Amino acid sequence: MAGKITVVGAGHVGEVCAQRLAEKELCREVVLIDIIEGIPQGKGLDQWESAPVEGFDTRVTGANDYGPAEGSDMFIVTAGIARKPGMSRDDLLRTNAGIVRSVGEQIARVAPGAVVIVVSNPLDVMAYVAKEATGFPRERVIGMAGVLDTARFRSFIALELDVSVEDVQAMVLGGHGDTMVPLVSYTSVSGIPVSHLIPGDRLDALIERTRNGGAEIVGYLKTGSAYYAPSAAAVQMAEAIVRDKRRILPAAAYLEGEYGHDGIYLGVPCKLGDGGLQEVIEVPLTDAEAAALAKSADHVRGTMAHL
Repeated sequence: MAGKITVVGAGHVGEVCAQRLAEKELCREVVLIDIIEGIPQGKGLDQWESAPVEGFDTRVTGANDYGPAEGSDMFIVTAGIARKPGMSRDDLLRTNAGIVRSVGEQIARVAPGAVVIVVSNPLDVMAYVAKEATGFPRERVIGMAGVLDTARFRSFIALELDVSVEDVQAMVLGGHGDTMVPLVSYTSVSGIPVSHLIPGDRLDALIERTRNGGAEIVGYLKTGSAYYAPSAAAVQMAEAIVRDKRRILPAAAYLEGEYGHDGIYLGVPCKLGDGGLQEVIEVPLTDAEAAALAKSADHVRGTMAHL
């Protein structure tokens, strides 16, 4: 169990992250930070008042400054404006880069030994901004993308086959967006290759739905974006690190030559445990998958160039 985990941003993703962290008792204290006065305090108090019902003892508090976050073992960064209908993740770049840069500087000031999980979009570039702003090594700044994208892919396969999501194993790599790379060659249902169960055209449709998973939800909500699945994905990463589970999860890691790429954040298989990123796992890719990953990396570099 960690001593303290701070969630930056008390919007939908942040507030649900805080509740999930508390209910799983991953730390003794959760701090919820937001710039809007009263919002994190009210939401934190409301969550703490649910403790007797849900049976957790993790304290939840809210704040408008970083004083209460001092000494945090981990930060989950959800701060930034949400995507609206017709807005791509890249449209968020300039505004959210400024926000995440400021957050990173504050994190380095109050908790220089913390692990940072970045959720803000556009994810891959915001993870890079956070790494630069904090000055932390790559092991302690990781982006949440692949867990969410993989969850969407798994959920769509489970619906298609009418099977339990627990039996669907998959991995989605690459940038968090339209160029993400679902690895069909590593996708199976209870060990059975998915290509043996789903025709190629239907599988292609599921892959396309996965790539547009966030936009599909934005289209329904009109004035907001997804938050239940993103918060669940971020907290799964947090749990793997806090409890030193050494799980192999797809996450955005800063690459230093792995998969032939260097100097960018990209979704790859990561071993997550004590201290954050313990290892980037390199797996063989088909020619098509390698080409798609390279295309995704080029897209991330293009977005980074605007910074």
